[in-house]
Amino acid sequence: MTPFRLLLSVLFLAVTMAAAPVSAQQPTSGPDRSATGGAQTLEDILARQEGLKVDDEFRRTDIGDPNAAAATTDYLGTLGGVSDPEFWRSYRFGSGDVISSSAAPASSVVIQDSGITWLKVREGPLRLWGGYAILGMLLILIAFYLFRGKIRIESGRCGISIERFKPLERFGHWLVAGSFILLGITGLVSLFGRVGLMPWMGKDGFSTVALASKWIHNNVSWAFILGLILIFVMWVLHNLPHKHDVNWLLKAGGLFSKHSHPPARKFNAGQKIIFWVVILIGAAISTSGVALLFPFEFSMFTKTFIFVNDLGLPGLVGLEPLPTALTPHAEMQLLQLWHSILAFTMIAVIVAHIYLGSVGMEGAFDAMGDGHVDLNWAKEHHSLWVDEEQAKSGAEPPVQTPAE
Repeated sequence: MTPFRLLLSVLFLAVTMAAAPVSAQQPTSGPDRSATGGAQTLEDILARQEGLKVDDEFRRTDIGDPNAAAATTDYLGTLGGVSDPEFWRSYRFGSGDVISSSAAPASSVVIQDSGITWLKVREGPLRLWGGYAILGMLLILIAFYLFRGKIRIESGRCGISIERFKPLERFGHWLVAGSFILLGITGLVSLFGRVGLMPWMGKDGFSTVALASKWIHNNVSWAFILGLILIFVMWVLHNLPHKHDVNWLLKAGGLFSKHSHPPARKFNAGQKIIFWVVILIGAAISTSGVALLFPFEFSMFTKTFIFVNDLGLPGLVGLEPLPTALTPHAEMQLLQLWHSILAFTMIAVIVAHIYLGSVGMEGAFDAMGDGHVDLNWAKEHHSLWVDEEQAKSGAEPPVQTPAE
């Protein structure tokens, strides 16, 4: 045999022996990875992108024997240890074996990438559309005032007053109103402060304002919750729907025309709408706010998404099922966005309520000022309630005191 043929024979034998372990190391089950030389396949990549569980044992074992695998610290060990990308991928999806010196909730989460999305939404659409909602309501009220003017007592004040709200009722109202105003202002400082206050106040000045706003927001929230409970207990029966509400709504409460005040009981249909908006949205704001005060203790969105998916609601509108494998941080980020959206909605509604209860309607503020209103105002806006009060007292007119 010539030296050249001998050399070719040796090379062929070496290649054959080198290839044998590669084929022997192919897993006996699972996807066929022969085309990738034992590396991950396109199916593995697509499954991982969809958040599905991928069996990565083929990276960590030698011929299927876990005891023969290289240590995870050997990124590219001769026996197929975990590579550097796999190391970070395990952290990315929260599957890494993390030991934390802190016992705080979610302290073992090393990497979470939903924060960028949350920040972009918070600094983009949330600020933009939330600001438009408040500004839009203010413009509507200005246009309404220019068109309608102040709603006067058409028959004029008669000089006789009737008790509209008792002291406890006024306390509950002002507890909700005062705390919500503080919560609204401090919340807006938190969201818009960096772009609206810091440029002219400076970083140090804004830092003081931001810290004070945070303290006020976190602590005044409990007064708001207490006020919600009070007004709900005191007024829920008065705010149940009634057949007279239909007529009131059809006439828009006489807000757009004179000499057209539909009859109403203690609360008209418009006030009932305000009441239920405050109670329902206020309860949702309070619930999300408490969850934000105690981070990582609740999984509100995960449970909600599971419930919605079980009902099949996403499919009814052509959407995929909502995600239910949320990280603790993603839960908090969704809660914060939800909390803000609800707050913007309620601010817009309360701005309209403040307008009608003050400069928009003559005599309306007296109801929550000293608790008494002019009898003519009461007959024009709440005639059925006046009749009920007269029936209770058995007198005409009801219990009266000289108006000041």
